Parts: sequence; C-alpha cells; structure tokens
Amino acid sequence: MTKAADLRQKDVAGLEEEVKSLQRAHFGLRMQKATQQLSNTASLRVTRRDIARAKTLLVQKRAESAAKSNKE
Repeated sequence: MTKAADLRQKDVAGLEEEVKSLQRAHFGLRMQKATQQLSNTASLRVTRRDIARAKTLLVQKRAESAAKSNKE
C-alpha cells in the first residue's frame, strides 16, 4: 500500500513513474486472477486505489505547476 505522504514528496516525473509501475503490477494481478493463481483478491482493490491516489496527486501537482507558470 502506497502512502499519500510518500507520494506527495515525489515530483511530477516520479508520480508518472509510480503510476506506470502500479498499473503494471495491477495488470499482473489481473492475469493471476484470470488464471486462478491469485490467492489474495483484495490486492486488486488495493492496487486500484493506489493508482487512483497517485493519479489524483499527479493532477494536483500539474495544476500547481500550471498556476505557478501563469502567475509569472
């Protein structure tokens, strides 16, 4: 489980990489579920929410940087 505080410390590029890695992990879990190899199905929900958390913070960081550039 990814903590929001850990994600807030990352920059935009770091968050994009985190989203990509979480999506890869989620894909792997979905494939395991499809082949009935996944024992902990709750991990799908956790990774899906981690992806949403990271994407939300990514949008916020992009909005902050856009606001800063518009101010100058």
